[in-house]
Amino acid sequence: MQRKRLAVSTAIALSLVLAPALAGCSAIEGIIENATGSQVDLGGQSVPADFPSEVPLATGEVVFGLSADKDGEKVWNVTIKVSAGAFEGISDELTGAGFTLAEGSKEVNNGSGGLFTSDKYSVLVVVSDDGSNGTLANYTVTTVTK
Repeated sequence: MQRKRLAVSTAIALSLVLAPALAGCSAIEGIIENATGSQVDLGGQSVPADFPSEVPLATGEVVFGLSADKDGEKVWNVTIKVSAGAFEGISDELTGAGFTLAEGSKEVNNGSGGLFTSDKYSVLVVVSDDGSNGTLANYTVTTVTK
């Protein structure tokens, strides 16, 4: 089980490092898939087609999206350009959709974040202002394994 999580985590890390420079490049997907044995979809500047509809996303321009699948364990990552102070609204949307705030909103370096959970998904949201791209909300969604 730990090995599966490591492979999925490695796929995400590799795709996050490589994708901004080569988003949408099927060669990168192939490299990651061959290295990890995971199915990877570098969605580029769109929400992955299989992103769970139960997870509400903030309104804004999608900067990056990907999904990875290893032995039925799914991980999605979506980054959206949002307005300053968006975390409170994101938190309200997620709790309104049935998620519970498990770890809460800490203001750190012009940002905040939280871990939200449901029976099916864990959602880690980090909202930050990096100075050059404005305020970004990054969602990492994983399936809950029992």
